[in-house]
Amino acid sequence: MPRIPLCKTDDVPVGEARKVETAGLALAVYKVDGTFYVTDDACPHGPGSLSEGLLEGDVIECNFHQGRFNVRSGEVVLPPCMIPVRAYHTVVEDGVVHIVV
Repeated sequence: MPRIPLCKTDDVPVGEARKVETAGLALAVYKVDGTFYVTDDACPHGPGSLSEGLLEGDVIECNFHQGRFNVRSGEVVLPPCMIPVRAYHTVVEDGVVHIVV
């Protein structure tokens, strides 16, 4: 399966999110307990940017309406958001985070 490289592993501190724009996608990359997760950056509820939200454990809080999503699965954890955010399968190779498409 094709992979899209996103960023170096050192570019994403533990407990934070980074926005990456590549291949026509706007993505949020998270590092939780040494594992990398990737979701779409746009909140499906409104104009919020998930990479600008607050990451607590494996839950990201949208900076716009404070809805929350699990970064591992994209599932909604707390409304007002009702639609899950797309989560991507990630692979780390040679210090670079990739998504599998």
